[in-house]
Amino acid sequence: MFLEPQRYEKPDAHSASGRGWFDKDQSVAPILVYDFFSGCGGTSEGLRAAGMKPVLGLDIDREAMATYSQNFREAEAVQRNVCDLMTAELEHLFERDRKSPVLFSACAPCQPFSRQNRQRKEKDSRISLLAELGRFVRRFRPELIFIENVPGLQSFSEDEDGPLASLFELLDACGYWHACQTVEAQTFGVPQNRRRLVVVASLFGPFTFPMPTHGSEAGLEPLMTVRKAIGHLPAIDAGASDERVPNHYACSLSEKNLERIRSVSEGGGRRTWSEHLKLECHVGLKGYTDVYGRMSWDRPSPSLTTRCISLSNGRFGHPEQDRAISVREAACIQTFPHDFEFRGSVNSMARQIGNAVPPKLAEVIGRALIEHVDNHMGTA
Repeated sequence: MFLEPQRYEKPDAHSASGRGWFDKDQSVAPILVYDFFSGCGGTSEGLRAAGMKPVLGLDIDREAMATYSQNFREAEAVQRNVCDLMTAELEHLFERDRKSPVLFSACAPCQPFSRQNRQRKEKDSRISLLAELGRFVRRFRPELIFIENVPGLQSFSEDEDGPLASLFELLDACGYWHACQTVEAQTFGVPQNRRRLVVVASLFGPFTFPMPTHGSEAGLEPLMTVRKAIGHLPAIDAGASDERVPNHYACSLSEKNLERIRSVSEGGGRRTWSEHLKLECHVGLKGYTDVYGRMSWDRPSPSLTTRCISLSNGRFGHPEQDRAISVREAACIQTFPHDFEFRGSVNSMARQIGNAVPPKLAEVIGRALIEHVDNHMGTA
């Protein structure tokens, strides 16, 4: 099933079907999504909303794959370590005579490249995960590739042996056009300040990134805010849930932490605490001012992490209720739809959400990719 390196040329006006990827109305068949390092499925959800069809979710995390399986009944959820997976094991998921374009998503764990990883280790096994994608690219030759990670991946890869440089070398050898850009998720309708590196590769031709849709500039929509994302959800107490809303549960707080959050106003942080509320580890410390802080109603939230429902791990306090944000509120801020249900322990659900690609960001890129395929495969 190995396909020789080639690039696709736009068919001429007299070609019958543009390589068989057009339906009777001459529109491109749905792009099939193979989501490597899928986690709970943020990328798959966004690409599905754009009009693509998820076929595979692959991740080593058992609880994340339980979530994926719950929300993508049409796709195969595979809980495996990609390093141990043979390419032949996925052959049954590919069309023998390809009738639809194929997209590989590969949003590998970002922690090794994050600025927050102050103990970055060169031998971190997760660094090599992106290289594992190369085996599957060579075998199955997807027409499109979408990768999202932290911007630190780019600086980490300045060395010619870095994971990003190695990926680009592979893409060049296999005949792909590729583009790389740092994007601000909030400028595409995500109610969260989240700066990410996006890599897109295509066999069709050069890809143009979409222009921002949200911001303060003339002609753009206003930035999405925390209020717009979660203001409609019912109020709950710390340690409580509302069964009418899936996953709307907030972690309990000690009496001391309840006193701390009650002393913080909307958008504020620990600097307003009385002396008896201060932690010894924060005395004389200028940094970490976001911990125990509240979000602001009318701004995008801070970037959500894998501990986004913990009051002590960032500015994850609800703007006015005396608690950290709930699992559902975190999901809303990441732009998961309300009917997307998470599985696993509470800590696992927070990790799944924090690790996810915001579906809205994936949807925007997905729509641009669909237009890209239409433009290059449509008849003249």
